[in-house]
Amino acid sequence: MKYRTIGTDPRHRREVSVLALGAMLFGSLTDERTSYAVLDRYVEAGGTFIDTSDNYAFWVDGGQGGHSEELLGRWRRSRGIGDEVVVATKLGARPLAPGTSYTDNPEGLSAKVIREAAERSRERLGVERLDLLYAHIDDPTVPQQETVEGFAALVEEGTVGLLGVSNQAIWRVERARALAAAAGLPGYEVLQYQHSHLRPRFDVPSDLFPDGSLGHAGAELLGYLRAEPNLTLVAYSPLLGGAYAREDKPLPSDYAHPGTPARLAVLREVARETGATVGQVVLAWQVGAELPVVPLAGASSVAQLEENLRAVELELTADQRARLDAAH
Repeated sequence: MKYRTIGTDPRHRREVSVLALGAMLFGSLTDERTSYAVLDRYVEAGGTFIDTSDNYAFWVDGGQGGHSEELLGRWRRSRGIGDEVVVATKLGARPLAPGTSYTDNPEGLSAKVIREAAERSRERLGVERLDLLYAHIDDPTVPQQETVEGFAALVEEGTVGLLGVSNQAIWRVERARALAAAAGLPGYEVLQYQHSHLRPRFDVPSDLFPDGSLGHAGAELLGYLRAEPNLTLVAYSPLLGGAYAREDKPLPSDYAHPGTPARLAVLREVARETGATVGQVVLAWQVGAELPVVPLAGASSVAQLEENLRAVELELTADQRARLDAAH
């Protein structure tokens, strides 16, 4: 395994494995026995960075989530896992009532919600401190100053370490960070956005993003990382839900555009040259990127995890990287 440091404050920064494990479906679609097996193998291989959320996976049973955090709490206790494994979670997108969603009835990011949701997450996970806590989605109904101060208060009290943000416009992220800096408060240092080698269309509207996606890592976000080298991108859905590997699983609709075939062709070409899978090339391309990127990949079996783990040791040549970067 390889490692990188996230965060800047010596009191809170952490060294984490360069491959993060997504636990979104653990305890719901992925049963407890399988979830434990994947988690055990990940830690055995040196993995130290697990990702969840307080709303995972509410859509499976129409509830409010909590399945993943609860399973991770049981697994931690049964295995004696301490702070050597960084568990990141998120808040703000938990449905307020069963049968609703984060698009029509989210908890949001008020100071009250931040405090209460973080406490519930700590209880489910069985931890005294949340290593990394994200704002899962934006909440334009709450003044950003309140959100910034709400998160910072938990850091100052010692119940949260690092702060992160996901699925927000970059101008909103920068505004929140500027508010924090001006007040001498801790701000967002980890950005979790969808990022893969294939590039999506950013103008496709959705219920959460009516003007087009704010959840993908596009040129603006990547440029922001270049300008702010202390930030880290945690790249979720790097393998596009298995679409790279499975012929029966088409690419998401927002990847259906003229630029996709050329980038896919280079991916397959490099995979043939290295003897790796296309997915492993994608992960290796992210792990060894010039920008600080930590791919976040889920696994519903130990076999899937093993394939992802092998990508960490895959070394792409400078020529292969240049071709992957330039494809369009």
